[in-house]
Amino acid sequence: MRCASVCLVALALAVPAFAQARKPAAPARKPPAAPAAALKNVAPEVTCPAPLGLGVKTKLSFCEVTTGRDPAGGMLIRLPPHKGPATLTFDLHALQVYSEEEVKAHRAFTRSTATIGVLTMDNTLLTRGVVQNEFRTAADLIDRVGGGTGPGGVKAVAPAGRESIVVAIPEGELAVSLLGEKLTEERIDRAPVTSTTSGRPIAAVSNVMLEYRPGPPPKPAKATGKKK
Repeated sequence: MRCASVCLVALALAVPAFAQARKPAAPARKPPAAPAAALKNVAPEVTCPAPLGLGVKTKLSFCEVTTGRDPAGGMLIRLPPHKGPATLTFDLHALQVYSEEEVKAHRAFTRSTATIGVLTMDNTLLTRGVVQNEFRTAADLIDRVGGGTGPGGVKAVAPAGRESIVVAIPEGELAVSLLGEKLTEERIDRAPVTSTTSGRPIAAVSNVMLEYRPGPPPKPAKATGKKK
């Protein structure tokens, strides 16, 4: 019996330590995360209450931005459902009344500063856009706009100057509005005058583009009324 006990102890001592330790269970593997949707760059849906028209040379569509306080009455830009912030870009232009007679008489001069707001539909201001421009000759215009009664069938009002505006639109916002705030103009025969008159066109917008990452569609609102 004594010999058997000694043999068992010796055998236990001969077993390597690593053979006696139990290996920890391997951690469960998490399924790989779904790849993020690729960024899209599109021309979004735009509702323009005051279209200026199509540029004769650039073929750009110009929309006037009028002053106001109600986002529903502004230039509306609709956004698809998006994951994270979307990036809205557009060109902002001053509005200039062109007179060939004043240009030839060297009396055509306007220094203008137009300020607009980019707002959510609940009237939250996201950012402001400002365009400043000096006009003296036709070379200061971005383009002439067709559909008018002037020579060549162009309108007297034309876009002048260009300021590129970039706006981050928060996730969940599906529309924004562009509304004019104020216009300051100085002419050759008068001091600067600032106007905030509601409904007045003070600027023009072109080249509206949107970069976004597609997201899931919004959940339908739950019905709160009781069935009759």
